Amino acid sequence: MKYAMNARLICLFALVLCLSARKASSQGKAPFLSSSDLETAIDKAAQYLLRSVQPDGSFVYRVNMNPRVEVRETYNVLRHAGAIYAMGQYYELHPSPPMQTALEKAAGFLLKNAVASIPDREDLLAVWSKPEINLGDTPPQAKLGGTGLGLVALLTVDQVSPGFVDVETCRKLGRFLLYMQKEDGGFHSKYIPGEDGRNDDWVSLYYPGEAALGLVMLYEKDRSAVWLHGAARAIAYLARTRSGRQRVEPDHWALLATARLVKHADELDRIVSKETLLQHAGQICESILADRSAMPLGYRLSGCFSDDGRTCPTATRLEGLLAALTFLPAEKTELRSRISLAVRSGTRFLIASQIQSGKYAGGIPRAVHYLTKNHPRFSLAFNERASEIRIDYVQHALSAMIQYKRQFL
Repeated sequence: MKYAMNARLICLFALVLCLSARKASSQGKAPFLSSSDLETAIDKAAQYLLRSVQPDGSFVYRVNMNPRVEVRETYNVLRHAGAIYAMGQYYELHPSPPMQTALEKAAGFLLKNAVASIPDREDLLAVWSKPEINLGDTPPQAKLGGTGLGLVALLTVDQVSPGFVDVETCRKLGRFLLYMQKEDGGFHSKYIPGEDGRNDDWVSLYYPGEAALGLVMLYEKDRSAVWLHGAARAIAYLARTRSGRQRVEPDHWALLATARLVKHADELDRIVSKETLLQHAGQICESILADRSAMPLGYRLSGCFSDDGRTCPTATRLEGLLAALTFLPAEKTELRSRISLAVRSGTRFLIASQIQSGKYAGGIPRAVHYLTKNHPRFSLAFNERASEIRIDYVQHALSAMIQYKRQFL
């Protein structure tokens, strides 16, 4: 039967769940998280991404541990860039020639296959999603988030290998982001040739934060105020449109951008105040914490941010919360305490979800268990993909674990 599971996979998932429950058990306290457990998990995740880099610089994008599941061939250049970002963070902790070579290969693939100008604008460069890369039938288009993360990735590699990327290339990518920005600080989501260029038919939650992060990182390299002001206007727009709402989107990219932006708060020329940045960040954190699934200690999903056992929502929220801890005022003791407890148990959950041995060692599966038919999110498609490992699942988990290490261990 197509959706049946082989015995080896069942045993593997059983082991993961058993480890999760056992390691999360504690006498009424948040689960203990040891430095050695965390370091081992970080190393394994980094090695998984390292092994995934192919000779041409692309990643083995997606696999499924269940050999009965047919994996559809697709590729996503945004996630390619995100994986580079995470690998660069690991390189900062543990520099090595193999990781440096892999980063250069992956960045080279991005430059060769995805970075190009838009029609009639040689002064602008964008990261393009092309059907020959995505392996789909969508016409070529330049996405705001793809260019934002592409800029983040290239700047990350340039820190590892100074001079790897020409600064003018980065400036042209930055100019495209500003070209996509509206007067109010918001953005057009896509540039589609043949459809009047800048396009708003589809809006992404994460693209503005990704663009803002790319712009502030470009400012830190190039020191032109135009990049910093573009990033500030982007976050100011998000803060303004979310003001007064009790619940807002779990925008971890906005928190990552804000963590860098607040370091330059004195340079923002009244575009956005530090108080506004902090209020918006606190609003996102409160919403993330309020929406977190309440799982009892010792339960296999303890620490997970969703009730279906998926790993990526937990990892991305951890990235945002951990970024916020770097700049939330010390007097916000109650919020900081709740965040600390959440990221501790959430990181423990991610570690327990990681594949420990075999060809997929270091990988993070999409979910840590299969849903029963009485679960509100049950579907055959969910269970089929539960054993899937995709590079962004590993990327976000690696980034979150590295942030945790830097702040707590």
